[in-house]
Amino acid sequence: MKSMMIILLSAMLTDNFVLSKFMGICPFLGVSKKLDSATGMGIAVTFVMICATIVTYPIHHGILVPNDLAYLDTVVFILVIALFVQLVETMLKKCIPALYKSLGVYLPLITTNCAVLGVTVLNIDNEYTFLQSIVNALGGGLGFMLSLVIFSGVRKKMEYADIPETFRGVPATLVAASIVSVSFMGFSGLFS
Repeated sequence: MKSMMIILLSAMLTDNFVLSKFMGICPFLGVSKKLDSATGMGIAVTFVMICATIVTYPIHHGILVPNDLAYLDTVVFILVIALFVQLVETMLKKCIPALYKSLGVYLPLITTNCAVLGVTVLNIDNEYTFLQSIVNALGGGLGFMLSLVIFSGVRKKMEYADIPETFRGVPATLVAASIVSVSFMGFSGLFS
């Protein structure tokens, strides 16, 4: 149980895909303008990460490795991820059209979000068990959502800040993102 908690918290905080590994920066910068869309994207990515892990783990260990086809991991994993992204996109379009519209182009881009592919590959590279892989995917998704929600709050504060004209827009956003990233470095050493 202790190792599961360490994997979960480590994936959320010290090994955060966005702020430590710099994966998934495009949706991080694009969707974090509003809290609603940041939360929606975080939930969607978490769902896709968990489902992709549940499907790719047995495919890798049960089909690809025994048949010496492990070199096809990336291709197979992307296809599985695309399947779940399509499912999420269809569900949001029918059930929550406002969120679907606010996520816009970033929703289908979950397919190419390297954080989602990264969690499936890292589960194999770290030689996690099936349950550990699911916990790592959950932690990775929650960490992704946490970073989006925190950064949406930072961006909201930046709207009211007196920022010099030359730093408004992208420069201020990138500086703020780097400060948020550095703040997560404070968690390093907790789960060694």
